[in-house]
Amino acid sequence: MPTLLLVRHGRSTANTSGLLAGRTPGVTLDETGEAQAAALPARLAGVPLAAAVRSPLLRCGQTLRPLAAERPGLTVTEDERVAECDYGDWTGRKLAELLDEPLMSAVQQHPSSVSFPGGETMRAMQQRAVEAVRDWNERVTAEHGPDAVYLMCSHGDIIKSVVADALGMHLDLFQRVSVEPASVTAIRYTALRPFVVRLGDTGTLASLAPQEPDAAADARGSVPGQDGNAAVGGGA
Repeated sequence: MPTLLLVRHGRSTANTSGLLAGRTPGVTLDETGEAQAAALPARLAGVPLAAAVRSPLLRCGQTLRPLAAERPGLTVTEDERVAECDYGDWTGRKLAELLDEPLMSAVQQHPSSVSFPGGETMRAMQQRAVEAVRDWNERVTAEHGPDAVYLMCSHGDIIKSVVADALGMHLDLFQRVSVEPASVTAIRYTALRPFVVRLGDTGTLASLAPQEPDAAADARGSVPGQDGNAAVGGGA
């Protein structure tokens, strides 16, 4: 199965103004976010991408624009299932104000119980995102083989919920995961289990390129796709 690169969009005007953007239309990258987007192609240099998927929201499209310009053969596909959480009546409100909402305690400590007023539940958010990843894993594997790498540009809560699923964590623990704007999280899916091989990485990513068979065997040990993790207990 393939390796998934989860890219959080670059820093947005909502990030800098302290707003919960959610699905508010027209939220753009700020100057720093544009620079982060411009740096993404160099960070991914040497990593072949079989496909790119993104949230339909503008800030994700802007984040991938420089990468798509440098890789004209790369098709970028929108998928509603990796759009930001529908925060309902909380959308567009200041985060400082939301701290006084009784529901905010549950968002931080027991998110699996949360249903945003006028929006969706956090359980539904995770379910749709994980289903999207599994569907794309199958599609990419069928079209490009099990060693393929593909990219998905989405939002903080979406990425954290996918990471929680890959780690076998309950959704109630997903707030322990941190992914900064423009960070890249890499999950290598295998028949045995997923392996989170990068989390919130803001540096270069060339080492994520598929290796030659001999080099891969040396790096990973006898079980393919595990990056040195032995089949039992983490290895000697």
